[in-house]
Amino acid sequence: MRAIWKGSIAFGLVNVPVKLYSATEDHDISLHQVHNKDGGRIRYQRKCEICGEVVAYEDIDKAYEEEGRTVVLTAGELKSLPEENSREIEVVEFIPAEQLDPIMYERSYFLEPDSKSPKAYMLLRQTLEDTDRIAIVQYALRQKTRLGALRVRGDVLLLQALLWGDEVREAKFPSLETDIKISDKELEMSSALVESMAHDFDPDEYTDDYQVQLRTLIEAKLEKGEALDTEATFGATEGEAEGGDVIDLMEALKRSLDKKRGKEKASDDEAAASKTSKSTTTASKPKARAKKKA
Repeated sequence: MRAIWKGSIAFGLVNVPVKLYSATEDHDISLHQVHNKDGGRIRYQRKCEICGEVVAYEDIDKAYEEEGRTVVLTAGELKSLPEENSREIEVVEFIPAEQLDPIMYERSYFLEPDSKSPKAYMLLRQTLEDTDRIAIVQYALRQKTRLGALRVRGDVLLLQALLWGDEVREAKFPSLETDIKISDKELEMSSALVESMAHDFDPDEYTDDYQVQLRTLIEAKLEKGEALDTEATFGATEGEAEGGDVIDLMEALKRSLDKKRGKEKASDDEAAASKTSKSTTTASKPKARAKKKA
């Protein structure tokens, strides 16, 4: 595997340098579009609608359109945004694992320690495992600010990209609002069917039959000599970036706890001062004089 990103996890004042790897891969066979007459490759050109010229990728900017107006954003302007340049996975809170709805999950990434001593990495991993918590994190990757979940998978820390709350649609279907009565017998038979098919899940037991059949078809055509002499196409690779340094682990943990306790103490002192101020004000007010009888 090849690292696609380098950075660090900010865990309080502890800095955990890591490398990011894609945890999954697409096993689908890649197919090109060709002309059915002569097998020539069909390629798409980036053509400007104003001048009609084919534009090189490095000469392309991005734009946003709203109410008939277009705002052009250059590559330099996008890179100047602070979040785009961030190389930090910031832990913002720890939550119980069951509170995270699976619908929010996107891609998954493995995190490898990127320092001479992986102690800080192993400490964070062990802490998440022992507390049965998930770390909610924020980070920037590929020109986007992202929300993520940091969890343990075996011996490795796993970063799972999450959708933002407003990206999950609400499902409302009129057909589900119909009052339908399900009998006890129907429910009993349905539950019995579920029990008869119950099994522990093993993903290796399942096969993508379409891809197997497609591979068989391709190999059969190759054996028959039904192939053209074409050049291979290669995609651009993404460079690696620099990560951060580790600070003293015990000192960082102590400072993080002191900082947290300091905030809590300051909050308590402020509340106590406010209470004292109110009682002092009340005590300093002159008592109302009793009215004389006529």
